[in-house]
Amino acid sequence: MSWWFGVKLWKRVFLGLILGVIFGLAVSQTMAPEAGEKLLTEIKIVGDIFIAAIRLVIIPLIFFTLVAGVLALGDPKKLGTIGLKTLVLYLLTTFFANTIGLAMGTIFRPGKGVELGAAEPRVISADAGGFLDRIVGMATKNPFENIMAGDPMTLVIAGLLILAAIWLTRRVEEGGVKRPVVAMIFIALFALGIAMASMDILFLIFVSLVIGITFLFEPGDDGPAMRFFTYASDKVLGVTHLIMEIAPFGVFALIAWVAGTRGLETFTAIFWLVIAVYLGCFIHMAVVYGAIVKFGLKLPFVNFFRGILDAQMVAYSTSSSSATLPVTISNVTENLGVKKSIAGSVLPLGATINMDGTALYLGIVALFTAQAFGYSLEPHHYGLIALTAALVSIGTAGIPSASLFLLATVLQVFDVTPEHTAIIVGFIFPFDRLLDMMRTVVNVTGDATVAVTVAKWEGELDEEVFRQRSSN
Repeated sequence: MSWWFGVKLWKRVFLGLILGVIFGLAVSQTMAPEAGEKLLTEIKIVGDIFIAAIRLVIIPLIFFTLVAGVLALGDPKKLGTIGLKTLVLYLLTTFFANTIGLAMGTIFRPGKGVELGAAEPRVISADAGGFLDRIVGMATKNPFENIMAGDPMTLVIAGLLILAAIWLTRRVEEGGVKRPVVAMIFIALFALGIAMASMDILFLIFVSLVIGITFLFEPGDDGPAMRFFTYASDKVLGVTHLIMEIAPFGVFALIAWVAGTRGLETFTAIFWLVIAVYLGCFIHMAVVYGAIVKFGLKLPFVNFFRGILDAQMVAYSTSSSSATLPVTISNVTENLGVKKSIAGSVLPLGATINMDGTALYLGIVALFTAQAFGYSLEPHHYGLIALTAALVSIGTAGIPSASLFLLATVLQVFDVTPEHTAIIVGFIFPFDRLLDMMRTVVNVTGDATVAVTVAKWEGELDEEVFRQRSSN
């Protein structure tokens, strides 16, 4: 099997994706529907295990890399500068995503002549929360909520982490480290346990930043803390590498299930919508992200896209930017030369608030709705759709099909009735996974673009590592 591991990971993952599509379609065309779905569901278990393994390392990876990244910066003011640049870049790329989405919806007119009579309405709320709502929720969140609810798994995870914290801090103390540092490490690991229990990425980022900044204000005590968190983040990344060895099989299983249960018939029913979304996503990645890397940073954009292929493949198969985060961090630091101090702070934030694919998609679906039901759109409606799509996309949960349920807020811009909204969501929902996979690739690619850009501006990019990819 040495030949298998000698093949680059992205090539193995791509092979798994292609074979998965072929296998899934073959099953759907040659087996009885019930038997085929049963077989594909059983195979999908391999993919579910792969996703579960990745999610296992998300919380500790974000926590340790973010704290280590803050400590590596060495100056709280620099953290503020990086944060501001990151937010501005994410908002800028979202604006272009909105524009491209509206252009694709106008050019291809995917809703024209679509038959919606067979769609099963799905009622959704127009009160979908955006980024500001999540910020408010984080500030008022009870971090002990899940623990107090008595969920067995939550209690076990939090308990194990707290025991690990006690054991580790005692070992550190025996090594002669000062008590304040021991106490801080204990508090940090205890906070990790609480963040793990809450399973809220934004809340975890907040906790990690607080812990990291607190260490920065401890004069003379940052040495042991820095070594500890750097060591821990390296080990978690090592675990991520091991998990990624099963990625080709996980991708095969997930894609086979999608292709087999959705089939070609579903694809043809939404052909123009799929074309508009996929082409819009490719244009956004090639033109916007490619231009930033090629002309803004003066770097070879082919190396950039080659360096994040692993993350793109995982994003496409899992439809989750959060689940892809460990792979994105690994690709950006090892293949593109971004220092961990930048990757650890920019990428987790991007997985939470950077949803260019969602913004692009919501614009297209808004026009799809107007065209399908004959709503008349005035010029100002396009601007309002773009603005609303951008606002609700920021902070969208990084899970499959989350953005579809933000649609009601966008459609309110041109007074779509609740009944029509329910019909549109019911029509799209059965095959939304096909669209969600592609927009997740855009989100992950955007995260990597911003990380490289901020690293270049801050002098934290190893260009030798970035450029050497051209020889591979």
